[in-house]
Order: sequence, then structure tokens, then C-alpha cells
Amino acid sequence: MAPMGIRLSPLGVAVFCLLGLGVLYHLYSGFLAGRFAFFMLGGPAIESGSVDLRDLLAASVVAAVKGGEEVKLVREGNNLNEKAKGKTREGVDEMLTFGDLRSNRKMYFLLKTAFPGVQINTEEHVDADDQEKIFWDHSLPEDIKRKIQPTLVQADSVTLWIDPLDATQEYTENLLQYVTTMVCVAVNGKPVIGVIHKPFFAYTAWAMVDGGSNVKPRSSYNEQTPTIIVSRSHAGTVKQVAWQTFGNKSVIISAGGAGYKVLSLLDVPEVNQQKADAYIHVTYIKKWDICAGNAMLKALGGRMTTLAGEEISYTGSEDVEDGLIASININHQRLVEKLPVLDKTSQN
Repeated sequence: MAPMGIRLSPLGVAVFCLLGLGVLYHLYSGFLAGRFAFFMLGGPAIESGSVDLRDLLAASVVAAVKGGEEVKLVREGNNLNEKAKGKTREGVDEMLTFGDLRSNRKMYFLLKTAFPGVQINTEEHVDADDQEKIFWDHSLPEDIKRKIQPTLVQADSVTLWIDPLDATQEYTENLLQYVTTMVCVAVNGKPVIGVIHKPFFAYTAWAMVDGGSNVKPRSSYNEQTPTIIVSRSHAGTVKQVAWQTFGNKSVIISAGGAGYKVLSLLDVPEVNQQKADAYIHVTYIKKWDICAGNAMLKALGGRMTTLAGEEISYTGSEDVEDGLIASININHQRLVEKLPVLDKTSQN
């Protein structure tokens, strides 16, 4: 007997084909949705010439924390390998450690991989021949997702400023309360996002101008006889300036790190933070030291300006030659007007 042939029902074939098409559509649409989500989180945004500030904020928080992890590991392993990379204008050794370099590498390449079309300025040298791909998963922390709305800007208008280890001198002296890692996002030279992370206290403050923040000002400040926070290693004539401006009843606090000094103006009692009413610096300072703090104060209604009251632009030169004064919830312009005319030659 000849074997029986298998006859396929036309209706069955049609149903099978429809099921197959349904499976393919489901898989392909899921793939497209995933690609679209990825693109909206940074991929094509860069390729199409724009980037979301909310994504930049989230990635900056991750970068600051991961840089802080490197800083902490080096310090706890006592493997600082410290050396002087030069002298400041005050003649003080400017220190460099293995912690600076490892943090810089981690922070720079994470942000560069996530946002290849954005300019990044960082304190330490980056070896172009020793590149590393450090991927950010594009996830948004719940507080950022809840408080911050997507905001697209042109990628070529953005500059990132990275300070991979603020207060290196204090880091070598084991004065770890002063140490921070910082990221700032500037758009057309204006600071709009600031992230300050304290690695030895597992604390991260962030703020976005016209967006939101996870930190706030204190309830009150003393404008008449303010407590002034100043640099312990780049002081110049700042104490004399402070007393000449506000009188000898004003308290002067010396501290390390620009990030620490900005946090001293805010409500962060849980991280061994001193309290000040104003921050004054009379010598030159680098923009990666102050951009994050400037953005944070601006987002919270405060101000950071030169001693002459001028806004600081985060484009061009890395230096701010004219010192700075920072405050929040007091009359900033009145503080500026009280300052004496400074002899520039004595500052540097």
C-alpha cells in the first residue's frame, strides 16, 4: 500500500501563518520599543544633536559615586602614591594621588561613553591612547524621575566639568570630611546641574536649575555678622578681607575643598558638615572646583559670583582669576558692596 500523503487544510495554513506573523510582530515591536527607549535615554539624542538634562543629571550622580568608590578604595588601602604635580600661585604644593587618577578615569569614561557628543573638562589628564568603555545603564533613580522632567538641549551647547577628588591635600592628611567628587553640567556657559558626593559619608547632593533637588537651604542665616568659610590651603588675604568687611565679631572657618564649603551653606547636618553663612575666596580658583556648587546654589535660589559681583561663565579658560563670594537666602549684592577694593597683586 502506498503511504498516505499529508494534506494541509488551507484554513490551518492561514491560521499558522497569522500566528507566526503575530509572534514576529511582537518580537520586532518589542525590539523597536527597546531601541527607542535606549535612544531616548541618550543614544540617538546625541546622534541627532540633542541630549536630555535629566539623563545627564542621573549619569552625573552615578559618575560621582563611582569616582568616590575609587577615592575610598585607594585611601583605605593606603595606596595614595602621592606626589606634587606643581605649585599653586601661593607657593603651596598641589598634590596628586592615585585616588585622583583612578576616580578621574572612572568618571570621565563613564560620561564620555554615555554622551560622546558632549565636551568634558576634567582636572586630571586623560590618556587618549588608554581609553575605557564604562557603560551606564540609563536607569533613573526614583527621586530624579519624580522631581525632574525631561529637558532637551543641544549637545554642542553642553560642557561637563569634572572634579574627581576635591580637597586632595586634606585627602593625604586623612581629613576625609572635606573630600568630595563633583560633576557640573553647564549649558552655554551657565551652570545648570550640580552634583557633590561625599564618598566617606555615602552622601550625594544634587540640584538642577528650574528642575529640582535633593538638598535645601537652612532655615536662617546671619547677614549682619556672618560666619565665613574660607580655604585652609589657598587662603591669601581672605581672613583680613572678611574681618574688614564684616567686623571682627564674624567667625572665620577654615576648611578644605570647594564642594565642602558650598555644602556648609546648606542643610546637611547628617554628614559632619560645618555651618557657614557665606563662602569667600580671594585667590584664583579652577572652574571644576566651583561649577557644581555654583549650579547647586543657583538651583536653590542662592548665588556664586566673582568678588565684583559678576556671574562666572563656564566656557573658555579653566581659571577664575577674580575670587568668589557665595551665599544663599541673604542679600548677595549687599555682601558684594561691603567688600573692600582688593589689590590684585597681593591675591596671586
